[in-house]
Amino acid sequence: MKESTATRLKRLLAERGLKQVDIIEKAEPFCKKYGIKLTKSDLSQYVSGKVAPGQDKLSIIGMTLDVSEAWLMGYDVPMKRGNSHKMSDDSVPPGFEPLPEMESVPLVGRIACGQPITAEENLEGYVSIPAAWHATFTLKCCGDSMEPRIKDGDLVAIRKDVQVENGQIAAVRIGDEATLKHLYFHEDYIELRPENPVYSSIIRRKEEMNDVTIEGKAVGLCRGL
Repeated sequence: MKESTATRLKRLLAERGLKQVDIIEKAEPFCKKYGIKLTKSDLSQYVSGKVAPGQDKLSIIGMTLDVSEAWLMGYDVPMKRGNSHKMSDDSVPPGFEPLPEMESVPLVGRIACGQPITAEENLEGYVSIPAAWHATFTLKCCGDSMEPRIKDGDLVAIRKDVQVENGQIAAVRIGDEATLKHLYFHEDYIELRPENPVYSSIIRRKEEMNDVTIEGKAVGLCRGL
């Protein structure tokens, strides 16, 4: 039978000789870094089992205690954080896929999949996505210019600081606006091409090319979250 998060938190407190206030103090740097508030009341309810932590606070606790979020949730996986947090084949019923290693990354607003809209730079929260994507952040799409591949409401994972090749999908900023399109580099202009043939490409030539900033390459998609 799978243990509860409360049971595993109590075990950690006992084994490491920690008090709940110790966890709150150790968690402070992570809370500041990711903009997530973890209070004494929150932790008390998690330890008592009255409330289960959401993914964002579960990640904070996991980082603070250097344990896997999946282990904290009661799954039969190694306790320590690392690259081996997948369930063993014996821990899932036949016919089911093991849970992949997940990581929490920022959700930084919405990005247009129609005509560009003003990018919202404020942090909206955190979401869990497969660690294998090596994403830096996620963006929520709106519009239908990238259908049928990417639909309105889809969550797209973006990796920064990686080269984008011709034809790949990228998050691109034009001035203070952002959009998600296939990116093509031509000799004297940049083309942002939609998937949906109803829409026309966005073309930037000469000096206009200086206003184009590639925010990162699309490396994964989540639908129906």
